[in-house]
Amino acid sequence: MIPTVRDIVSLPVVQAGEPEVLSAQQLDRPVRWVHVSDMPDLAGLLQGGELVLTTGAALRDAPRDYLRRMHRAGVVGVVVELGTRIESLPDSVGKMAQTLGLALVVLHRQTKFVEVTEAVHRLIVADQYEELEFAHRTHKTFTELSMKRPSMADIVRAAAEMIDESVVLEDLSRQVLAISPRNEPATTVLADWQQRSRAMTEPWVTTAVGPRAEEWGRLIVPHAPAAADKTKMVLERASQALALHRMAERGRTGLEHQAQSGLIDDILGGRIDDDREADARALALGLRAGGTYLPATIRVGAPPDRLDPVGTQRRNIRILDAVTHSVKAQGHSAICSIRRDGEIGLVLALNPRRGSSAEVTLSRLAEGWREAIARGGDADKVVIAVGAGAGAFADAVHGLREAAHVAEVAASMPDLTRPFVRASDVRLRGLITLLLDDPRVQMFAETELKSILIHDADQGTDDLAVLRGYLELAGNKSALAKRLHMSRPALYGRLASIERRLGVNLDDGESMTSLHVALLVLDAQRVAATQPPR
Repeated sequence: MIPTVRDIVSLPVVQAGEPEVLSAQQLDRPVRWVHVSDMPDLAGLLQGGELVLTTGAALRDAPRDYLRRMHRAGVVGVVVELGTRIESLPDSVGKMAQTLGLALVVLHRQTKFVEVTEAVHRLIVADQYEELEFAHRTHKTFTELSMKRPSMADIVRAAAEMIDESVVLEDLSRQVLAISPRNEPATTVLADWQQRSRAMTEPWVTTAVGPRAEEWGRLIVPHAPAAADKTKMVLERASQALALHRMAERGRTGLEHQAQSGLIDDILGGRIDDDREADARALALGLRAGGTYLPATIRVGAPPDRLDPVGTQRRNIRILDAVTHSVKAQGHSAICSIRRDGEIGLVLALNPRRGSSAEVTLSRLAEGWREAIARGGDADKVVIAVGAGAGAFADAVHGLREAAHVAEVAASMPDLTRPFVRASDVRLRGLITLLLDDPRVQMFAETELKSILIHDADQGTDDLAVLRGYLELAGNKSALAKRLHMSRPALYGRLASIERRLGVNLDDGESMTSLHVALLVLDAQRVAATQPPR
């Protein structure tokens, strides 16, 4: 930092002169330079902000005029060495300096002014060099960051790390898009955020984000920073990086969606582990406070052309927009994120109508989602899964894994009629889907059904369909004959043939269970083959 008058007086070379402060005015003002002179008028030589060292000749002859000229020249203080030209100063000089707002210090022992100027100038030059080095480091940091296609949160985090201050990015509606707290919890930073941001009565440092006349947000350090100039420099560079990021991401998704997705990723990635901070950030992004938060996953069938990444991304954004629009149109609030192709994860805060239960409200919302997604041209199968409710936002975010799993399983169920599904609706299919990649599960299904699969493929028969119907009806042969429009003797013959081919007794409970599980594994494998990769 640039040294102040107080810093200079504290230097060993000055302390050796036994300094006495006659006027404490301006002691904490930074000193731009040190000038040595006994001239009575330095107005034409100084630019303001200097500390003058003198032996006091001009001060002795006309102290009031001398101090007034120093004041007009912008000097912050005068250091007078006694014993060379003058032995003492009039008693009134200190009061004159105080009145004019000048620091005045006398040295009672002879001091080499050259040593003082060298010491002070080393501090000033070192500070200027440090400023240049910091500016270079700031430029390098944000330039390298921009090359890596960072998120808004990454840029805000880099700015906070450089200045060790809390940094907040908000949009023009005062919603917090990203925050990186330092030396204080996020809950403290975000307390009554929108009200405080609109009032702007606190000593915040702010920088607009976006081109002139097209600003879309502000970067804010929500208090008086320790190093104001460095803070302003970093915020300006971060603002430029955010503007570049916005240009690069334009057309992909909106700022609000990016911020919401970043919050969910931060919680799932363990970067936010404080429930209060998670709640505060979610509320700052528009989630309604209070009540129960519900994790939900909306899964839409695979796109017709998976090899078109641009088309796939646009489709994902179209689905996300449809979901968020339906949530807002029905008076609810949510934090949403694209989790993978065709899959939206969200934490929902319901606002039920008077007299409506949560189940009815969810059913109405689910139908609204399906209609909105269909209007966008995505008429594929839409599966909506809801996880267990939670009182804390972070807990609900972690529940998205369960909701995604339930949606994945439900997508394989051909006769899905419920508006939305829960874990209790998938049961054994859920376990099988979890274990589907296990080679032992695959081998089990293959071993159980291999002979009948080969026979159907070679002979063009449908024994597998007959077996499936038999197991679905829990071995009720009369009901199966009626379903297949087949006489009982003919059905008994088919079942006997299947028993011989499989080498099992179809009336045995364990055999029926094993074959049923094998069929579920086969169904799950076929569905998985049509799904987009994770």
